[in-house]
Amino acid sequence: MTAPLPRATSGVMEGGTHVLPLRVYYEETDAGRMVYHAAYLKFAERARTEMMRVSGLDHMTMMEQDGLVFTVHSADVRYKQQAKLDDELIVETRVAGVGGASMEMEQRVSRLDDGARGPVIAELDLKLAVVDTAGRPVRLPRSLKNVLESLREDKG
Repeated sequence: MTAPLPRATSGVMEGGTHVLPLRVYYEETDAGRMVYHAAYLKFAERARTEMMRVSGLDHMTMMEQDGLVFTVHSADVRYKQQAKLDDELIVETRVAGVGGASMEMEQRVSRLDDGARGPVIAELDLKLAVVDTAGRPVRLPRSLKNVLESLREDKG
């Protein structure tokens, strides 16, 4: 009998914070093997997607069943240190606020040093808008808003 193949990680929830481990690959670096600044936005997007998935809110279902899409309205990124090729990183994501047709997220990218959280590499504050598949703003359905608010309230 063949062992099952490993699955892609979706990370874990630690209280109200989602934690996703990542490794820096060559394609995410510049000529100096340092992580290219735009790659942090990709890391953050991946982590937000996985946080939604582990919370039962995967993007495909929201698009197909509810006709909803989250889109980035604004992003504030503060770079603290450089990450480099082959670094292991941890992306922490938490819901900071939920509005009628938006949500605010806080994300932190840290280096993993000897199995523990190391220095913070980047901090991101994002505002996401909820739109329909045609790109028009829409209100969050109550069921979705309840899940997002429960993530925000779960701080322990």
